[in-house]
Amino acid sequence: MEETADRDKRVQQFLTLNQSSTRGKLKIYIGMSAGVGKTYRMLEEAHRLLKAGVNVKLAYVETHGRTETEALVSGLPNIARRAVFYKGKRLEELDVQAILLLHPQVVIIDELAHSNIPGSKNEKRWQDVLDVLDAGIDVISAVNIQHIESINEDVQHITGIDVKERVPDRMLQLADEVVNIDLTADELINRLKEGKIYDHSKIQQALTNFFQPGKILQLRELALKEVAGQVERRVDYSINYKTNSFRHEHFLACISSNNEIAQRIIRKTARLASYYNSQWYVLYVQTSKETADKIPLNKQRHLINNFKNATESGAVVIQKKAEHVAAAIMEIVQEKEITTVCLGKPHLNLFQVILKTSVFNQLLKTLSKNDVDLVILS
Repeated sequence: MEETADRDKRVQQFLTLNQSSTRGKLKIYIGMSAGVGKTYRMLEEAHRLLKAGVNVKLAYVETHGRTETEALVSGLPNIARRAVFYKGKRLEELDVQAILLLHPQVVIIDELAHSNIPGSKNEKRWQDVLDVLDAGIDVISAVNIQHIESINEDVQHITGIDVKERVPDRMLQLADEVVNIDLTADELINRLKEGKIYDHSKIQQALTNFFQPGKILQLRELALKEVAGQVERRVDYSINYKTNSFRHEHFLACISSNNEIAQRIIRKTARLASYYNSQWYVLYVQTSKETADKIPLNKQRHLINNFKNATESGAVVIQKKAEHVAAAIMEIVQEKEITTVCLGKPHLNLFQVILKTSVFNQLLKTLSKNDVDLVILS
């Protein structure tokens, strides 16, 4: 009874968030893996909203054939999906135009990390959600922790799986509310064994691969830390920054055309900027050795893709042509009032280090003079 009252209270809190704003409110359910109950909880909330007289509709819900979840779909008004044909197959996608036309007060949009089929207005579903929010419609969505961009490498290390569909961290920062659906490893594995997550034919394979206690515990820790961090940053921003004169952080990630190193620098700087709720930049200095006619096409594609990922993660990308990289960094540091510079670990032999020592020292002196921190990322 207390749990039901508590959930009713949270529904009301969501409805009253930012009522003065014309932008829609965003609530995200996050979990450590499939099967923890994110969609189930969204549908429960939809029933409560409907009971409270709210114009709520299901725009996209993925039940994965789970009996308990499918039962909750009954009785909820929905917006028909958009039927599309791709490579001879009939597929269904979120119909953003129908949502905008019907303009309900709240829509349920599952699978936030989903990639739309080629030819869609937006490449990713999270971009569709931004369009819906901009129209003043509230959105309730869900995502698994392994789909968050900046912790992609951590997830790959834990699970051995390279998750291709990812959501930029800024979506969690934009959310008015982030709710973690938490289960213990034993509870999740029991749900799997009872056939509540996957079909019985897939249970043994899932137990052997992804659903191992050690992996689940580590993913659970990531999810708990992520949500706790979001709450801490929101409190810090709404209270501390308004009452104290803290130095406002500006981060600068300096990247090269080396794709692997650049990806890591972008992700780790995005993580730092997210933690401090700060503006950040990505700087690429193009020397005469890295003009378009001198670097391979694959490096050019990787560079463009890194610019795109950085922008989606909330960074402002700066491209600058210069022969002296350190001097270019110092210029941007002063121009953008940077407080922290993030660099990759230099891959130089001893002779090159000696040759570049004076330039590096000059950079260190300038950063020190301007009270700028330097972070060397592995």
